[in-house]
Amino acid sequence: MFTSHPTPRPADLAIRRLIVAAGQAPSVNNTQPWRFRVLHGELVELLADWDRWLRVSDPRGRSLHVSCGAALFNLRMAARAAGRAPAVRLLPDPRERPDLLAAVRIGTRVRASAEARQLYELIPVRRTSRRPYAERLIPAPVLSELRTAAALERARLIVLDRRSAMDMLDYAAIAQDELARDKEYLAELRAWTGGHGVPSYVQGPAATTVMDPVRDFGRRSGGAAFEPRPQLAVLATSGDEPPDWLRAGQALQRVLLVAAGHQVSASFLNQPLDLRDMRRRADPRTRHGHPQMIIRLGYGPVVARAPRRPAGDLVAETG
Repeated sequence: MFTSHPTPRPADLAIRRLIVAAGQAPSVNNTQPWRFRVLHGELVELLADWDRWLRVSDPRGRSLHVSCGAALFNLRMAARAAGRAPAVRLLPDPRERPDLLAAVRIGTRVRASAEARQLYELIPVRRTSRRPYAERLIPAPVLSELRTAAALERARLIVLDRRSAMDMLDYAAIAQDELARDKEYLAELRAWTGGHGVPSYVQGPAATTVMDPVRDFGRRSGGAAFEPRPQLAVLATSGDEPPDWLRAGQALQRVLLVAAGHQVSASFLNQPLDLRDMRRRADPRTRHGHPQMIIRLGYGPVVARAPRRPAGDLVAETG
């Protein structure tokens, strides 16, 4: 006897496409700390998955919010590419529902812009590449586009000059050494560098040069000479509270997708920011704002994608 299954409604399939796109966003240690609740087929709630929160290295939840902001941007672009106008409310009920990071109403039909379609198509193309990059400099017009991408999401991308980039690499190395002496941090890192999280096949080779522009997750294989002058940028926001972190995540993903459209690779050097959060050190306010991400940019090889959670695991109960 055959059991029939109901055919998914077009609206259900459309919402599923949005959630699949959101789930392909980058996240701290590939934790993918998000879930989604669909209400009445037109409202998508972005929820923090606190079971995937890095309690040691991210005590404020800053990185979790940045990660979820990146997922929110993907959801927005997927909706716009489908010809819908998403209306977003950040943290609509922080007192009663602290896990509810954003509510997205899938709005009326609009004409899908070429930009939205292009960014949506780049979502599965984008990768975090921890391999050596070419010494070729990113052209000024491309850097200008990346700055504009951040500004569109109310953030600022500061491209570091050569001297500032080398200073930042020193800061990252110092922070890495201090983190390597923290047993709780190392235990948490090991928990997210096995079969899930950041597996060895996406960690890249160990640096054979003095300067190491790639974060060491402890399972790098082989050795390679990295570019001698890495190109670094800092993503900053005017404030340093949960709404700012969510905006930083949206800005980050827009920057990364625009970069992918120019075949520009990216990886992250956030050890100084993690150490700041873990030690609860005050972040000095500068004219540039509050640093939220330290990004390495350049022209790297095509790499494998880190594993993703099944789409069915991303959906909480629906209404």
